[in-house]
Amino acid sequence: MSQIRVSSIKDLSDTAGFLLSTGKIHAIGTLTVSNIVINGKISGNSDYIIPNMSGNAGKYLRAGASGLEWAGAGGGSGIRSMQVWTSNGTWTRPTNCKSIIVTVTGAGGGGSGHCESAGAGGTSERVIDVTNVSSVSVTIGNPGGGTNYAGCGGNGNSSSFGSYCSASGGYGANCRQQHAGGIGGNGSGGTLNVYGGGGNGHGSHYSYGNHSSGRSYYGGGQPGSHGQSNYSHRHQSHAAWGAGGNGSQHGNRGARGREGVVVVQEFFG
Repeated sequence: MSQIRVSSIKDLSDTAGFLLSTGKIHAIGTLTVSNIVINGKISGNSDYIIPNMSGNAGKYLRAGASGLEWAGAGGGSGIRSMQVWTSNGTWTRPTNCKSIIVTVTGAGGGGSGHCESAGAGGTSERVIDVTNVSSVSVTIGNPGGGTNYAGCGGNGNSSSFGSYCSASGGYGANCRQQHAGGIGGNGSGGTLNVYGGGGNGHGSHYSYGNHSSGRSYYGGGQPGSHGQSNYSHRHQSHAAWGAGGNGSQHGNRGARGREGVVVVQEFFG
C-alpha cells in the first residue's frame, strides 16, 4: 500500500481556514461534515459536548451548575411526595431527594372523670438537607389514657424524627392541680416549635357538659355531650392527631388522647 507522509495540509487559500497537522484538525470558521464516526471520547470545554449516555436511559439532559448533566424524570425542583407515620418506622430517602420538611407532633394526654380535659402534644417543624442522609428512625408517641373521677389522666408520649427534632406529649387532666386541665407539650429542635393547646378544668361539681380538650397542630379533640356521660370516651378515635382527651361527667372515664404523628414532605432537584 502506498503512503504519502506530509507534515500538514492546508486549505487552497492558505489562510488557515482549514489545517490538518499532527493528527489534529483545526477549522477557522464552519466545518461541515456529512458523516462522522468516533472511536473514542469527545472532550473539551465546548458547551455542546453531551455527557456519556451509558447508564442514563430514561433521564433528560439539563443545565447543571458545572455544565450539561443527566437527571431523572422526577428530578425537577419542588415537593414531589409526602410520607406520614402514625406508628414507629424508618424514613428512607427517595432517589434524587435533596431536602425535606419534617413536622413532628407528640401524643395527647388523657381526660379525667369530672369534665377535666387533657393537653395536646406539642409540634416541631424543621427543614433538613438530606443529600448525604440515607435513612432516619421515626418514633410516634402513644396517647395518655383517660381516668375516672378525681383520677389523674395519663400523659401523652413524645414523637421524634431521629435526633433532628421531637415533640413532647400533652399532660393528663387533673394531675398538676385538682380539677385542672392538662397543659400542652412543646416542640424541640425545630426551626418552628409550638406548644399544644391546654385542656379545660372543671367549672362546677354539678356541671354536666364535657369540657373541650387541648387542640393540637392538626385540630381538636373528641365531641362532648350533655345527656350521655361517657360520649367522649366512646368516640376516642374521633379527634385530630396529637389532640388531648376530652373529659367525662362525674363517675365516668374520660377519653384517651390521640396518637402523635410525623409528616415528611420530600423535595427534589
